[in-house]
Amino acid sequence: MKLLAFSSIIFLVGGFCWGNTQNITARPIVKYPKNIILIIGDGTGLAQISAGLYNNNFRFSLESFPVIGFQKTYSASNLITDSAAAATAIASGIKTNNSVLGLNIEGEPTRTILEEAKDNGFATGLVVTSSIQHATPGGFVAHRVARNLYEGITEDILESGIDLFIGGGKQYFDRRELDDRNLIDSLKSKGYNVYDYFNNDINYITLDPNKKFAFFTADNQPLSAFQGRDYLPKAAAMAAKFLHLRSELGFFLMVEGSQIDWACHANQVEPMYDELEDFNKTIETVLEFAKKNGETLVIVTADHETGGLGLNTGNSKILAPKFTTNGHTATMVPVFAYGPKSELFRGIYENTALYYKMRTAFGFSEN
Repeated sequence: MKLLAFSSIIFLVGGFCWGNTQNITARPIVKYPKNIILIIGDGTGLAQISAGLYNNNFRFSLESFPVIGFQKTYSASNLITDSAAAATAIASGIKTNNSVLGLNIEGEPTRTILEEAKDNGFATGLVVTSSIQHATPGGFVAHRVARNLYEGITEDILESGIDLFIGGGKQYFDRRELDDRNLIDSLKSKGYNVYDYFNNDINYITLDPNKKFAFFTADNQPLSAFQGRDYLPKAAAMAAKFLHLRSELGFFLMVEGSQIDWACHANQVEPMYDELEDFNKTIETVLEFAKKNGETLVIVTADHETGGLGLNTGNSKILAPKFTTNGHTATMVPVFAYGPKSELFRGIYENTALYYKMRTAFGFSEN
């Protein structure tokens, strides 16, 4: 399976190999974070987290987080949000209409936390299990009236100056319908080392912190975890190490377990469990980095809940989770925080508050 070639890559960053991290001694936590890693489980509400916990011998990485809150997910146009409006709210601190990316309800571009971090000299990155143009990553780098304008979103990614991105969507760079430009060539001209899953003969990638980095995990959408996809934990760990070396000021990284949402839309329990297991491993990997680094705020949340999952049948473990819809729901979703300034994330608040809390944690002045 071509996609699995990515898992065999050993990432070497500045001579450091990210390997066995057992028995890590956490450094003292500083008052303000240099780094923020925002992890989004698309469609992952409290029921999905509970199901993942019960299916994993009653343990889940989120139990390690000392701070828990809840966010209200509704959009400007509907009590039930979609991923585009939710991502825009989290990334920019404004409510917008469903399907809209990075624009307010008047159609004016918003400034995202990733863009603001970039403007302040921080390194930035996106790592997802969808195409890199999908709604959630798009909410952090794109400004489009519709989430399905993938080729336009690709142009926004190119112009964003982002230091690292990993995800699918290669076809929107090199086989475009709107124009005949090869934007992979444009990436290279802008200082990116570009790789993709077709490079099956690559056993090692030595990442140069002086060059930006792009890795395409699929031509369009990556495979599901149920089909064997397993790159997210490794990619998240590599991204954190790479961005740490890219800027002495710090970094902002968004990591998304994109396909939890897709499994719940399809009302498929076993694929949901596989995606949640992958998500759990990713959180564990990021926590290992944060505990060793001591200057990293880790936030885990969702854009919305998908499927209306009910946990109604069980004995010693859940036997038959049931879905009540194949769409999204309006239920609040939890927020988990670890590290310096994690206390900001206690309580119940709007999804837009996540943006302001991250700005406060970074110490960005009002403007």
